Amino acid sequence: MEALIVLVLLVQTLIQYPHVVGDGLDEATRLRMEMREKYLNQEMTRLLQELEQSSLEPGVRAWGALLWATLEQWHFWALLGVLGLLLALAFSRRKRSREPHGSAPQENASSNLEAQEDQVNGRANVEENNAAGREERKYGANGDQEQDRDSKLGRFIEESIRWPVLDRGCVITDLIDDLTRAFGHHLSNRFYPVPQQAIGMGSAFEGWSPRKEDVVYHVLVPLSPPPGHTFHLEPNTAAGMPGKDFCVRVEQVHIPEEKLRRNKNSILLYNLCTRSYLDVEKTTLWFRLMARASWSRLPQSKHWRLRVLPSRRSCTLRLTNNRESFCVEVLFGVQQGNSDIYVSSQSREALFTPSTVWPETYGVAEMKFFSHIARQAPPDSCHLRCLQLLARAGGGRAFSNYTLKTIMMHLLNTIPMAQWGRRHCRQRLLESLDYLRCSLQKKRLDCFVIGNQSIPPQIDLPRHFQTLQPPNLFWHLAQDPDAHREARQDFSFLRYRLKQLFTAIDGEASSAPGAPIA
Repeated sequence: MEALIVLVLLVQTLIQYPHVVGDGLDEATRLRMEMREKYLNQEMTRLLQELEQSSLEPGVRAWGALLWATLEQWHFWALLGVLGLLLALAFSRRKRSREPHGSAPQENASSNLEAQEDQVNGRANVEENNAAGREERKYGANGDQEQDRDSKLGRFIEESIRWPVLDRGCVITDLIDDLTRAFGHHLSNRFYPVPQQAIGMGSAFEGWSPRKEDVVYHVLVPLSPPPGHTFHLEPNTAAGMPGKDFCVRVEQVHIPEEKLRRNKNSILLYNLCTRSYLDVEKTTLWFRLMARASWSRLPQSKHWRLRVLPSRRSCTLRLTNNRESFCVEVLFGVQQGNSDIYVSSQSREALFTPSTVWPETYGVAEMKFFSHIARQAPPDSCHLRCLQLLARAGGGRAFSNYTLKTIMMHLLNTIPMAQWGRRHCRQRLLESLDYLRCSLQKKRLDCFVIGNQSIPPQIDLPRHFQTLQPPNLFWHLAQDPDAHREARQDFSFLRYRLKQLFTAIDGEASSAPGAPIA
């Protein structure tokens, strides 16, 4: 109802107070406008009458009838549209007739003034941008004088790669030690292996990680024989491959018969051995059960949730809280004398390992080598960046991460540490590729620890290790031509990936995948 009243008042205002449109209209137009005015007066009168009648009818039905009656007057809406056009025309003509002749120059002058102001502002913005650009180029030029393209490569690797949290490594080894100490009341007066202090090893404890997201922390738990037992390492020659595999034979020395009868169900030979040899899978199952039973006794259980994942030759633990989650793979080992060489439960890559076979591992010695390098390396050393990049670019294909790490250790042992700064990153990567290329041609890559005459003295090795012939990590390439052909193709792929990285950092256009690479 309020909208209808406003509409009627608007029509009444237009009729009673017509706008002056000037003297430019002819007689015929004036007559037509007078006739239109009379018609509008009649329509206004009729609408007022309908409005008065509708206001007397209460209820919702009266409102609906009035609305329907208004909608049926289609000619009224057409008339309103014509009236709007006439109003716009009259307003325009009246504005032109009342404007003084000097207004156009003033408008042009105002427009010119605004345009000049915009130009001044535009020039100011351009000068400001140019000044900023000059400062940026100046900064870039100074930066280029200090850091060449090789250091740019080092910065790119450092900023774009997720590194393992080294401080977490100490927390993890302490956690495993607390867990094994909680075994104490279960292992007292029982003939089971005795866990020793955990040792962190592998890439995460060496300062790099081949994985993009989830970093796996490898921890070795050495096992000592229980009272009344001894461990003897016997070489296993049934594998038919270079490298050393051992079996851990368990011998029982003199134990009082009364103690044997009292602990008959916890005898090591009965539960964790197969034909008098320590069984890896049985040992793993035993440790897994003990970890589950002892976790609730640790204070860490109040803040972390422990999940024991299935695994044949290791105990894999997933630790999670409200902020983070990480994975720990616990391996078991037996030490060779007092050296840094162990036999471990870790299986050989791409080969089935029987449950009574314990392969020889050099992980502890290699971890100590990287610690030795870290103490001698310059603050901006690139050796871990290069290793990380090689593992990301070419690992997981024909070249394992251990193969790439072995190449890097050989280079670190021969190239002076002063030449491992950030600006040497590109050169060290190219030398790594060249070392890998020569090893593929010869089909031979020597193990780093065995037979190495220049290994740092801080690493404790058995006396005979330096006189042994180093095992060939590429022995399978010498026996399988197809594997050698695939390895050469993967080397070309690795070289192409690194060339792409170089060209992207240098700002050059990347070459096509099929193009030859120098």
